[in-house]
Amino acid sequence: DVVETQEHYKSRWRSIWIMYLTMFLSSVGFSIVIMSVWPYLQKIDPSADASFLGWIIASYSIGQMVASPLFGLWSNYRPRREPLVVSTAISVAANCLYAYVHVPHSHNKYCMLTARALVGFGAGNVAVVRSYIAGATSLTERTSAMANTSACQAVGFILGPVFQTCFTLIGEEGVTWKFLCLQLNMYTAPVLFGALLGVINIILIFAIFREHRVDDMGRQCKSINSDGQGSDVPDQNTEGSIDHVAVVTLNVLFFVILFVFAVFETIATPLTMDMYSWTRKEAVFYNGIILSVIGIESVIVFMVVKILSKKTGERAILHAGLLIVLIGFFILLPWGKKLPNIQWQEIKNNSIPRTAPTEMLMPFWSLQEMQLLSNHTAEPVGCPVTQSWCLNTPMIYLAQYISSDVLIGLGYPVCNVMSYTLYSKVLGPKPQGVYMGWLTASGSGARILGPVFVSQIYTHLGPRWAFSLICGVVVASLLLLEIVYKRLIAFSVRYGRMQE
Repeated sequence: DVVETQEHYKSRWRSIWIMYLTMFLSSVGFSIVIMSVWPYLQKIDPSADASFLGWIIASYSIGQMVASPLFGLWSNYRPRREPLVVSTAISVAANCLYAYVHVPHSHNKYCMLTARALVGFGAGNVAVVRSYIAGATSLTERTSAMANTSACQAVGFILGPVFQTCFTLIGEEGVTWKFLCLQLNMYTAPVLFGALLGVINIILIFAIFREHRVDDMGRQCKSINSDGQGSDVPDQNTEGSIDHVAVVTLNVLFFVILFVFAVFETIATPLTMDMYSWTRKEAVFYNGIILSVIGIESVIVFMVVKILSKKTGERAILHAGLLIVLIGFFILLPWGKKLPNIQWQEIKNNSIPRTAPTEMLMPFWSLQEMQLLSNHTAEPVGCPVTQSWCLNTPMIYLAQYISSDVLIGLGYPVCNVMSYTLYSKVLGPKPQGVYMGWLTASGSGARILGPVFVSQIYTHLGPRWAFSLICGVVVASLLLLEIVYKRLIAFSVRYGRMQE
């Protein structure tokens, strides 16, 4: 064992901070366009429906699910700079491709699908980041470091729409540079900004990032990743087997947590456009403002959670976070009697199914709404009658929506931080690259199924069914947590090397 020098300590933490930044930018790459995907998709390809939106959102996670175990395995045997740089470069190229999806004369929605899948593939570096931080921190540092990493990831997911909100000031038309075939508008500017951040990240990885490894006591160890040769210094603390029941349970819980948040992010724009008759631009702008407030809330939550976890433990806080998320979705259920406004432009275009005569809709029309039928130029707003539930499902009041946003914005970061922290502690000092890859893949699987699930259920059955099913999923996860509660302990605690 080699005692860690002050120079090594500073270099190690500079590298960890670069990993924090990489995690944050990876999350921003997903969420920076989440509020504008739907209106942009409608603009470039009118043939795309809400069901295809689910696949657009899910394509990111499909790419990440495929890439995470591969990058995690790569990072176990080669310098981590290699997968980090390659993955970030893929994300930069994919963001540039997204800015040009309007150029083809047909099949634009498939171009967008490809671009988002490649951005997700690049985001597979999350597994590399997690495995590096787990190996570069002592046991006493790990909880805080993993919590910070989860915080950076969650803040990136939440603050990405804030950047999107700022870019709405450019407008839908924006500026066109014909010599580059580029339209710089509220839809393309965010991804180009994301590409710029990716380039900066690559530069910082080359300039500052270094390979480091310490044992549970914080003593400097040799890392195989530094030169691709040799082996690690033997560590007696690695003796013992991992509790795979706890590992599988945390993968399932993490799946549920990401599934719920994916539903929340995906449904925000279509839901508000249907319920409150917001235009595409208004939906992007207002939801961006709401999520920016939630971002500030989350930063406060992260600071409080790190203090509370030392007193109550990670398991209790994870339990509380899931309860808060459950309450958030319960509040979001339609409880009133007022129906949402119907999308009148569709009625004028005779898009009502013939089985639903116009006379059936008359009781729901007000005089002001009837006058909207004569508006030939305005963007259609309201709940489209092609979604049959719009005719009989009460609207979700704005106060319900905002209250739910606040609660989910509180519960999600708590669950995210605690699940990753517990996972790292259960795994212990053994190499975590592949395990972190699988955890990331389970989260990616949730991001695949979540948008597809909510887009299908919401489109065909409405918000009452969609959010009721989500409540059922969260209740089942709470029961699972209760069953395995006593097994979710740190590796060293399990083998009596330290007290909980």
